[in-house]
Amino acid sequence: MGVCVVLGWLVLVGTGHQLTEGTSLQLSGDYSISCLFPLHNLATSGSNLPDMEACKKGKSNKHGYHLIQAMRFAVEEINNGTKNQRLLPGVTLGYQAYDICNTPASVLATLDLLAQQLQGTSGNKTGGDQRAVAVIGPDSSSYTFPPAAMLGSYLVPQISYEATNELLSNRHLYPSFFRTIPSDRNQVDAMIQLLVRFNWTWIVLLGSDNSYGLQGMQRLSQQAAYYDICIAYQGVIPDLTSATNQTMRSIVEGILKTKVNTIVVFSSKSKVSGFFPFVIEQGVTGKVWIGTEDWSVATLVSGIPGIHTIGTVLGISIKYAAIAGFETFESHVVSKLLRDTSNGMMDLRVDCLQNTDLYSMAVKNLSLDGYDMTSSFNVYKAVYAVAHALHQALGCDSGECQKIEVQPWQLLPLLKQVRFSVGNSSVYFDENGDPPTGYDIVTWVWRGTEWSLRVVGSYTPDPTDLTVDPAQIEWASDIDNLGKEVPPSICSPECPTGHRKLQTGQHKCCFDCLACPAHTFLNSTGSTWCQACELHQWSTEASKVCLDRTVLLLAWDAPLSLALLVLLALTLFMTLGSGVVFLLNLGTPVAKSAGGRTCLVMLLALTAAAASALCHFGLPSRPACLLKQPLFVFSFTVCLACVTVRSFQVVCIFKLSSKLPRAYDTWAKNHGPEVTVLVVSMTVLSISALRVALNPPYPSQDVDFYSNCIVTECSNTLSFGAMIELAYVSVLSMLCFSFSYMGKDLPANYNEAKCITFSLMVYMISWISFFTIYFVTRAEFAMAMHVLAIVSSVLGILGGYFMPKVYIMVLRPKMNTTAHFQNCIQMYTMNKQ
Repeated sequence: MGVCVVLGWLVLVGTGHQLTEGTSLQLSGDYSISCLFPLHNLATSGSNLPDMEACKKGKSNKHGYHLIQAMRFAVEEINNGTKNQRLLPGVTLGYQAYDICNTPASVLATLDLLAQQLQGTSGNKTGGDQRAVAVIGPDSSSYTFPPAAMLGSYLVPQISYEATNELLSNRHLYPSFFRTIPSDRNQVDAMIQLLVRFNWTWIVLLGSDNSYGLQGMQRLSQQAAYYDICIAYQGVIPDLTSATNQTMRSIVEGILKTKVNTIVVFSSKSKVSGFFPFVIEQGVTGKVWIGTEDWSVATLVSGIPGIHTIGTVLGISIKYAAIAGFETFESHVVSKLLRDTSNGMMDLRVDCLQNTDLYSMAVKNLSLDGYDMTSSFNVYKAVYAVAHALHQALGCDSGECQKIEVQPWQLLPLLKQVRFSVGNSSVYFDENGDPPTGYDIVTWVWRGTEWSLRVVGSYTPDPTDLTVDPAQIEWASDIDNLGKEVPPSICSPECPTGHRKLQTGQHKCCFDCLACPAHTFLNSTGSTWCQACELHQWSTEASKVCLDRTVLLLAWDAPLSLALLVLLALTLFMTLGSGVVFLLNLGTPVAKSAGGRTCLVMLLALTAAAASALCHFGLPSRPACLLKQPLFVFSFTVCLACVTVRSFQVVCIFKLSSKLPRAYDTWAKNHGPEVTVLVVSMTVLSISALRVALNPPYPSQDVDFYSNCIVTECSNTLSFGAMIELAYVSVLSMLCFSFSYMGKDLPANYNEAKCITFSLMVYMISWISFFTIYFVTRAEFAMAMHVLAIVSSVLGILGGYFMPKVYIMVLRPKMNTTAHFQNCIQMYTMNKQ
């Protein structure tokens, strides 16, 4: 690198120019700073090779003029101790200024100041040594990259006042770079927050064809994805030449095709000033343009004829700050130049690196707008930052600075530590050399063709905060219509609550809205999926909230439950009452003909069967689920088994005993009836026990049968084991009916065919009705039918088999005599003969 700098310096010498002569662009001092300012605008050469043209050939740059005056003003304040007499007491600060009109000029100036560093001087190096201890500038990122790389190699501190490219914060590549303007990283974040604030999710992104624009576009594209902002079209704005006219028109056509209302333009002012005439040419109006700090406040852009028709312009701007006394200083500079010229005290030509006619610029009395003042304040802070670093290097805290040699690399760590205030602004640098400042949000205001800026908000990076007052923005939906309504810029409107997004293309901002199906909900917008309701909740289609399901059960205090409980109580009273009557009349003919002691077993079984209905009330419990069906099936089976055996005995006595006397006697004398009842009962008990053991029922909640209800029941109500139980009872019922039917012609006191048929018909009808309703509905009515089927089954046998006998024993005692029964048997025998 050192060899390259030496060669570059030799080239400079060969040009024959006096590099830094002239009183206005150079000031001697004990310690010097080099400053790079754009005093002229020079169009980029079409050649691919570096072309060093004289900057004076370009148009005078009023902005650069104000920047150099801000530097001179700061140096004068420091040397005179105007603001702080203790800053650099006893030493003076000098400067060398360079006109940076293009990249070659920036490189040439950097080589010159580095050559001075290497050339060195002999003798006392604290006196007339004009080697720079730091560099201020240049203005744009494109012009800054070459100097930053070269100066960083020699650890020469460099403070830029307008270069914003994020890459310059890389301390590995640019270890000596600082700036007093925020990084583009913060600018991109501010733009993103602005888009989010107004819900502009469908945008066009344009960037200038240089490092500033391309880097900004890249970062903005990355950040946009995190905030669900879609970029419908991207374009790169080239330099304005005859060859790029069609490219400019194609970009405008791309904007119009997308039907986007918001366009983000991350571009330098020089590039975008060549683009907007094509926007105006094609009649683009009513759009929202979001601009960077480089062009949104630049008169170079706002001065384009007809630009007031393009729509609303919102811009990111460096926070405005005025320099006290600066305007007065500039007016004194002009007066002094005019006075010196009239007295013949100065040459009209003031040479710098390339003969810059500073006088001709000064006498134009160039206006100082907000943009110029803001950038000038950045220059002002940069000069003061160098002065504060020198203050530490020279040990000025004692009240007098030591005039010692200071190398640029010695100033670098001190510059990282500076912290001071200028006006209301705190000046310091973070670990990347960036300042902690934010931005103003500005809008263009037009009164006819008169342009002005209005601050409508602000952005701070740490912590991230954006404040905007939309009421201060004049939204232009077309040329003649200004209003307060924020123009939308979306591909698809947000889905209402209860609807999810279905992406229809490559952009997530373009979608259809689909209603959330039943049993799901969505209480927010922007989601691509619907959230399922909890099991105890339900929802209709397109719901934004789930509702609690109605729990279906036979509550103890429900009117229907109370009616069933009254009926159940009457049934239990009747079974127990019948048992008492039979117990008191156990030795009577009626009781004996009904089965004697077997009737007590039957009535006890009926009582247990009826009591099983209590397990159907309230919330199901584990014991209730295990008990209710086996208890009823077993109890009812015991009762049916007794009736069946009794019917079989009667038929055998009157019809089969004469045909098979020994078989019947053996069966009767060896407790055949009791054994039969026991075997039949234990069989069904074994089936129930096996079912419960292999597939135990448990309390469950059926959420599938009804969409809005929870059916509380016991599981496995219709399991395979339960079907076997029911089939077993049904076969036993048919067998009982068969034996009773065979005895339809027996004596009246023994003929129970009609009663048993009635009982079994009630049983069958009850359970068929229940299962029919159960398959159709699971509401309280179905649960009530289950209880009613149990009670009806008990009442059927109680009413058909026991009540006639209780009636005789209680109300017709004359029919409950041995004589009456013998008379009936004699009449049956006579009729048979």
